[in-house]
Amino acid sequence: MPLAIIILSSGCSRPTTLQEVRSEGVLHIITRTAPSIYFEGRNGITGYDYELARRFADHLGVKLRVRVAENNTEILSVLDRNYAHIGLAGLSNREDLANQFHAVPTGILAESVVIYHGDVERPITPDDLTDTTLHMVADSNHEPVLLQHQELHRDLNWQVHSALDAAGILARVQSGEFPVAVVSSNELDLNQVYYPKVKQAFSLGEPEQLSWLFPAEQDNSLSNAAREFLDELSASGTLAQLSERFYGHLDRLNYVGARTFVHHANNRLPKYEALFRNYATEYGLDWRLLAAIGYQESHWRPNAVSPTGVRGLMMLTRSTAGQIGISNRLDAEESIQGGAKYFTLVHRQIPERIPEPDRTWFALASYNVGYGHLEDARRLTESGGKNPDRWMDVKEFLPLLAQKEWYSKTRYGYARGHEPVIYVQNIRRYYDVLAWMLEPEKERQSPKEPWFVELEGAEDPTPTNEPDPDEGMRAMLPHELGMIPPTL
Repeated sequence: MPLAIIILSSGCSRPTTLQEVRSEGVLHIITRTAPSIYFEGRNGITGYDYELARRFADHLGVKLRVRVAENNTEILSVLDRNYAHIGLAGLSNREDLANQFHAVPTGILAESVVIYHGDVERPITPDDLTDTTLHMVADSNHEPVLLQHQELHRDLNWQVHSALDAAGILARVQSGEFPVAVVSSNELDLNQVYYPKVKQAFSLGEPEQLSWLFPAEQDNSLSNAAREFLDELSASGTLAQLSERFYGHLDRLNYVGARTFVHHANNRLPKYEALFRNYATEYGLDWRLLAAIGYQESHWRPNAVSPTGVRGLMMLTRSTAGQIGISNRLDAEESIQGGAKYFTLVHRQIPERIPEPDRTWFALASYNVGYGHLEDARRLTESGGKNPDRWMDVKEFLPLLAQKEWYSKTRYGYARGHEPVIYVQNIRRYYDVLAWMLEPEKERQSPKEPWFVELEGAEDPTPTNEPDPDEGMRAMLPHELGMIPPTL
């Protein structure tokens, strides 16, 4: 059913769109399913644009009502008929849309990029595309850019697919059905790890900000309110925090690392999956998060040993194993149980006021570098005028713990502070891939977000009152830091 906009009729002049929204008490948006915009995650609906729209509705004091379209063509049609207040389409402020819609930038930069199958010779310039057909989604940012290139490269041709989204285009490049295609850089960033045979060739233009679209029939009251609201979020750092939440960990899994991880997920993980599931349930964790930690620690090798003696599938230190009652760190079951128990302990040390998913990111950092060093970094963050309860801020200060001018001011001293930053980002990416691989095809809408699951009756290990600065410290193996495949 169309989203009819309620128009208040009276003898007075027509109210503004903003007044209409507040009078009805509902903000109508239309969007499409995409990890960059809107998707239903494990813990409910999320997505960068959706989170902004939800906050905007709260700011206006109204409810948010969402209609999910099949594609951008439907979104633009609904907006053109003024059947929704805002369209979340992942489009930039294109010249061909300027007369139809008001546009408000959302803070995400994207560009049209050419992608190709890894077995095909890499195209370098548009001249290399004249003997092939480019593929793309309908009503995207790409066709206007290609029309400009076509003025110089008349043999350039392309095919628009109204029934496909960006993930569908990527899947067909992955399979070799489409040798070359064009997608938005932000959607490639979010999805490429799931399609390791897809490679980026070159950009077709300069990055542009993606925007919310408002029907031209509206006055500017609602779009101006949205612009002011997003400016406030930008000034407060909230916009950057949301960007980090959805995009901040995407550069950690390169082509080689992705293929290695998928290979190990198919060949090593099945041996230990039941253990990860059982002990994650016992301690109230998402088992895929626990498995991602295990992969980061040892690549799921129960006999792994670091040069400093940290060992086992979960790479527990001797003191940690003793603290949580693990006698044999090289036993896979004991190690996984110990990792689950210890991570639960660490997670519960993180202040409850810190919301998810940041609380989990802090717990992972603490698991790696130690709670004492994490607290040092949080104090440095606060003294630097940033938010010590926000992961995107603290991860900027953690590397300073390796510099004498900074660690000399801290309680627990030197730490290799760059390692927990890489550690957290790697695990976030491993989790994304596991969530994608292990779900039915029909549910593969997007990467999922790891949340710490509180289960009634889960064992509650009691943390020590005094943080151990060395707890969780480990000599990171080269393949862990650089995503280089380990020696098999």
